Amino acid sequence: MPGWLPRAMVLALALLACFQLGSWAFHQLIGLLINILIAFFLALAVEPAVSRMADRGMRRGLATFLVFFVVLIASVGFVVMLGSILAGQIVDMVDSFPQYLDSVINWINGTFHTELSRVAVQDSLLHSDWLQRYVQNSATGVLDVSTTVLGGLFRLLTIFLFSFYFAADGPRLRRALCSVLPPARQAEVLRAWEIAVDKTGGYLYSRGLMALISGVAHYIMLEILGVPYAPALAVWVGLVSQFIPTIGTYLAGALPMLIAFTVDPWYALWVLAFVVIYQQFENYMLQPKLTARTVDIHPAVAFGSVIAGTALLGAVGALIAIPAVATLQAFLGAYVKRYDVMDDPRVGGRRSRAGGAPLTRLRHALRRERA
Repeated sequence: MPGWLPRAMVLALALLACFQLGSWAFHQLIGLLINILIAFFLALAVEPAVSRMADRGMRRGLATFLVFFVVLIASVGFVVMLGSILAGQIVDMVDSFPQYLDSVINWINGTFHTELSRVAVQDSLLHSDWLQRYVQNSATGVLDVSTTVLGGLFRLLTIFLFSFYFAADGPRLRRALCSVLPPARQAEVLRAWEIAVDKTGGYLYSRGLMALISGVAHYIMLEILGVPYAPALAVWVGLVSQFIPTIGTYLAGALPMLIAFTVDPWYALWVLAFVVIYQQFENYMLQPKLTARTVDIHPAVAFGSVIAGTALLGAVGALIAIPAVATLQAFLGAYVKRYDVMDDPRVGGRRSRAGGAPLTRLRHALRRERA
């Protein structure tokens, strides 16, 4: 046996063990890494406001605390307001449920010539096996729901803590990162950081503007129908539909439909039709143009980045995909060498008529060269 073979085998086994250990650690920490990524983009979003307050003489830590405090108060107030509205509407629906049931039973009896009664329907529903199984499953799932809620609160706390440190210690973090790089690389890192701040802010600006447009449109529709709590519902639709990817549209439209149903069941259908029509208008006309203008990427690239981000990281990937791709595109654009485009009609999408078809001209040129 050669003398180097045992050492090579030990080295190969050590490398394999390190790879397995690293893979195991990565899969165990994937949740923490995603939280840090979310916190980093959240810190980039508040960076302009914090820097502006710090330039006016305020301590950076205090400025970061004030910005996050305002965001937290606005979020809690919005949730409490909608929770109270939803609770009141659920109570009204429970109180008026017998009237709805009587109207449905009367319509069925008049249409199909049956003899149903509300008492019989309630008894059959209360004594059904399906309801009993549902109650049992709900009772056993209370602990799972509590665990999920506590886990979500812990994750939010982790994200806010990391984002606070990233925003408050942003200059120190950049200084520490640049201290291990040569001057040329330092300039590139700082430029990439600045581009990321601009693109993330532009993306949030576009989302906020679309939320405002969506809220105003749905407020007008709800006021025309006479649905109560129209301003709060409009704010709900605007924020949820824009800042919760993939399922935000359905969550946003469900609450106005539920409250409109308490006024008139037909109003719920009108709300559903308006939500669907407006969503198509936003997807194909408003969002591509506005997103491409604020983050300076093509609408097709924005749409593809959202799909790719959703496939990689789920809802989180869909939320941060556009600013991440816009940052990468703007950073790499400085290293792409570009040339002047020749004056040819085909560049503008028109066919050249002078000199015949391109293939014919190419054949004539080859013949002249051979001659």
